[in-house]
Amino acid sequence: MRLLRSQSVHTRLARAAFLALGVAVAVPAGMFPMVAPAYARGAPDSFADLAAKLLPAVVNVSSTSTIQAKNGPPGPEMPLFPPGSPFEQFFKDFMDRNRPGGPQQQTPDRKSQSLGSGFIIDPSGLIVTNNHVIDGADEITVTLQDNTSLKATLVGRDEREDVALLRVKSDKPLPAVAFGDSNNSRVGDWVLAIGNPFGLGGTVTAGIVSARGRDIRQGPYDDFIQTDAAINRGNSGGPLFNMDGEVIGINTAIYS
Repeated sequence: MRLLRSQSVHTRLARAAFLALGVAVAVPAGMFPMVAPAYARGAPDSFADLAAKLLPAVVNVSSTSTIQAKNGPPGPEMPLFPPGSPFEQFFKDFMDRNRPGGPQQQTPDRKSQSLGSGFIIDPSGLIVTNNHVIDGADEITVTLQDNTSLKATLVGRDEREDVALLRVKSDKPLPAVAFGDSNNSRVGDWVLAIGNPFGLGGTVTAGIVSARGRDIRQGPYDDFIQTDAAINRGNSGGPLFNMDGEVIGINTAIYS
């Protein structure tokens, strides 16, 4: 199930979290500038028009971090292999390099990459995502729907609420979306999730608000919206929309 948390914004940018695997949740959006509430309505014939309007404002967020090299601890005892086995000499050489008193093998620095989603909230290039998508990053790259890649800088973040604000520079205004009030979203309302699952950008899924106020013990502000919209790894940081095209939650976690 998937969960999303919703909340109000007075002094903070937004609280958000999502969980997916049959449950997803979203943060209440009372924290955000108030807009006209979304009212219950029947199932649409198609989500195509709404998706086409919203897709340009949803981005892929890629972050790269360097994992420092360090000397490895002495290796374990060598496994037993038949005499003359090609693995026997391989493991003997490996153990000799790592046993106490012998030379320590140093693991080289390596790059680690994280993929997630985000959404543009201001045409000047302000983007909201999850903090865990960019945590510890040396470089952050944002890819727009038209495959334009822009370097991003971190403006601010809140680790406890798992929210981060990025900025990119563009030579033209960017499409942006607005926050709605998730307190007006009711169980059974239709929602759209858009993001970058498994690195596949521009993916749209639809579902309903399955429950509200879920506490999954992920922090001091657990207040998730559960949804059955399909959400997977890589959707983190992406938006959950109501049928007015307003952001009512931020996809943050998968609950299983």
